[in-house]
Amino acid sequence: MNLEKLVAIDTHVHAEVSCCQPPDLFGKAFDDAADKYFGTVLRQNRRPTIPETIEHYRERNIGFVMFTVDCEANIGRRRIPNEEIAGFAQENADIMIAFASIDPHKGRMGVREARRLVEEFGVRGFKFHPTMQGFFANDRMAYPMYELIAEYKLTAVFHSGHSGIGSGMPGGGGLRLKFSEPIHLDDVATDFPDMNIVIAHPSWPWQSQALSIALHKPNVYIDLSGWSPKYFSPELIQYANALLREKMLFGSDFPLIAPDRWLRDFEAAGFRDEVRPLVLKDNAVRMLGLAPAQTGVADPAAASAPQA
Repeated sequence: MNLEKLVAIDTHVHAEVSCCQPPDLFGKAFDDAADKYFGTVLRQNRRPTIPETIEHYRERNIGFVMFTVDCEANIGRRRIPNEEIAGFAQENADIMIAFASIDPHKGRMGVREARRLVEEFGVRGFKFHPTMQGFFANDRMAYPMYELIAEYKLTAVFHSGHSGIGSGMPGGGGLRLKFSEPIHLDDVATDFPDMNIVIAHPSWPWQSQALSIALHKPNVYIDLSGWSPKYFSPELIQYANALLREKMLFGSDFPLIAPDRWLRDFEAAGFRDEVRPLVLKDNAVRMLGLAPAQTGVADPAAASAPQA
């Protein structure tokens, strides 16, 4: 990424429309319910393509991380190809990073795919949605995938808390919120200290759990996507301004929430002036390993120390 040019890094952007395969209308009821819940896409009349999303962020000098959600096993809807997203990221590396999504129910075959995506396509992380994928994050079924992510010291993003997907549908569309309670990630963070973990969203109604885990485990971060900052709890802002100032990440959840709306509300949400750059960009740069490698002597004092 061209860090000097970017004003922020949005760590939570969805790929919604494939350019290489026809739309899968099997899960259209979920789209319609989400559009009604969030309202953003309804105002836009349609979901943006990946090239349109790239242009949207390029116009604003905002870098972004993009992924899809593989829920083929639980919902039965065909995913957008991970390779497609990664290909666009390779062509737009100054502004875009690709994460992949592989349903953990795919087992060892999923791990094989993950390794290929990392080694051949430069994927930098993986997105999991326990509610849509129908699993608890600490289910040992998913551990082979985490082992692969930890092997490469990459990042895993987990949806947490309430889900706009399925909201208002009979029976919530069959989706169970219990899978996205953050406390299950404590086991994962303990067992995989070499894997960065992002607890996505403010985690309502379990916000305190997410804050506690991020405070306790050095490899756990929180992205602030899915909500306008004007609705953040006072507890969340309090921790973001103090103990967790280096653990909070800007994320919008585009196209469900536009980055312009998120950034506008962020300015008035009560974050301290010195904390805003950390949330908007600096914390993501550090977590994603984007800072240029330092050359020469790491310790200036060592350079002037007398030689034995």
